[in-house]
Amino acid sequence: MKKIIPYGKHFIDEDDIKAVVNVLRFKNLTQGDEVSSFEESICKFVGVKYAVAVSSWTSGLHLANLAIGVKKNDEVITSPITFVATSNSVLYCNAKPVFSEINKESINLCPIRLEETIIKHPNAKAIIPVHYAGLPCEMGSINRIAKKHNLYTIEDAAHALGAKYQDGSMVGSCKYSDITGFSLHPVKSIAAGEGGVLTTNNITLYKKLIRLRSHGINKLDDVLLNKSNGFSGLIKNPWYYEMQELGYNYRITDFQCALAKSQLKKLPEFIKRRKELVFKYDSEFQNTKNLIPIQTNYRNRSSHHLYVIRINFQKIRVSRAELMNLLEKKGIITQVHYLPVTSHPYYQNLGFKTSEFKESIKFYSECLSLPLYYTLSNPDQQKVIDLIKTFIK
Repeated sequence: MKKIIPYGKHFIDEDDIKAVVNVLRFKNLTQGDEVSSFEESICKFVGVKYAVAVSSWTSGLHLANLAIGVKKNDEVITSPITFVATSNSVLYCNAKPVFSEINKESINLCPIRLEETIIKHPNAKAIIPVHYAGLPCEMGSINRIAKKHNLYTIEDAAHALGAKYQDGSMVGSCKYSDITGFSLHPVKSIAAGEGGVLTTNNITLYKKLIRLRSHGINKLDDVLLNKSNGFSGLIKNPWYYEMQELGYNYRITDFQCALAKSQLKKLPEFIKRRKELVFKYDSEFQNTKNLIPIQTNYRNRSSHHLYVIRINFQKIRVSRAELMNLLEKKGIITQVHYLPVTSHPYYQNLGFKTSEFKESIKFYSECLSLPLYYTLSNPDQQKVIDLIKTFIK
């Protein structure tokens, strides 16, 4: 069989396997202590007070919007260059997503354009900055803008576990936001199979997230509303719990959290290797005609989830589809991140127009994600580099 070099891939070692097997043999599969143990590990790693692990980052985004009170007729501003889950989470709340243009260097939300967008949308409730490819947005500027206009901020850090802000603090510390969230999908920084985790320093939001995660029920420390049902005399009834609002079943399993906790211990090493691969790509491509790596001025801050290049396909006279197919025939899988959200038929049917976002359209027309993962070998990376150089002459 032909060897395949994927664009992304998880890494699992014996410690990860033992952690999962230990739960399968000896512990609760769900609603046990591995979930809270993983949450504590995340809090320590990023320097935040509270963490809430959930079944996916998509469910986490939904809960984050609900927790800050996003509802019908509200508007939430985000980037068009993201996976659809970001803006879909706003639609789940019967609210309206609003898109704001990216900065051509960082591919993240442009703060100047963001404030212009806010002024045009008086019903804006929140901002969801997306840390594209693992590079944190300019959160100092975005935070100032959010406070100026009395908006909440939810960081979509699906790509950015392990990344750092410009001041050296960790993404997830919520230094510049109300809530931050990470993905635990296998191609992300660490894997839990599926899953996500939210962080916050706000106790009210934390309790809201805990409740919403599990059917609107918090068995830990909610103040009981119906005390006559909750107590027998002065004794709290041990079986009693209350559904105090409409919630969801967005719980994550204990064996997933055991895997994620084991993976988290290796994250610094994962990022170190990804950075080595990124610098190798940068070095090899720095003088390559018709090709520009993105985000090169921000390498020490990123978690390096993706390695993305921009190619002038008109000049090389090979279409992106042709190039991807040529590479695939050689066993190299590439990807495009992302089709602008406003280009999807569902969003077009809602009245969104991609033509409003010229920088996003230009980026989409040129971008290509190359293989980048912890176990990508030096010879395999060199094969990718050599073939890219050959095909884009």
